[in-house]
Amino acid sequence: MPDVTRAVVLLRGINVGRAKRIAMGPLREALTARGHGAVVTHLQSGNVVLDTDLDEAALAADVHACVREEFGHDVDVVVRTGAELADVVAGGPVALPAGTELAPKRYLVTFLTAVPAPAAAAAVPVAGPGDGAWALVGRDLHLWLPDGVIGTPVGGWRWDRLLGTAGTGRNWTTVGRVAELAGTP
Repeated sequence: MPDVTRAVVLLRGINVGRAKRIAMGPLREALTARGHGAVVTHLQSGNVVLDTDLDEAALAADVHACVREEFGHDVDVVVRTGAELADVVAGGPVALPAGTELAPKRYLVTFLTAVPAPAAAAAVPVAGPGDGAWALVGRDLHLWLPDGVIGTPVGGWRWDRLLGTAGTGRNWTTVGRVAELAGTP
């Protein structure tokens, strides 16, 4: 019998405005029908926690196919284990400048589909004073956005182009809640 893993699946860019609308109930049903167990969602932004015997790449491909076939959308899918998400939470908000009070909705973790090439990561500019802050930890990009995504310069940087890999961001509150759902508070 294959090992079952508690996995976190993050869909990029769904239910933003009127684009790529997917109701979470039908998404849970479709993933359950594909053989995944204990499927739960958080909010309407594509945060899914489920049990699976698939490895990360196979699970990402399966969920991508499910969303395309069932809902007609082509979206990036990022997968982490519950343990990996717990490590992000345990590591804390690493991009938060010393002495700064955390505002969870202004701290974003972008979960990348792959570890960026060292040359790409090294080429990312240093944030200037008042620009916000960023830190790359493996496949996770941490962003401190004191004036929000739109109002903070690093929030507008084209991170997928800078790092050469796609990703999807969640604020610190959502990261913590999804980690709880994955059984790894």
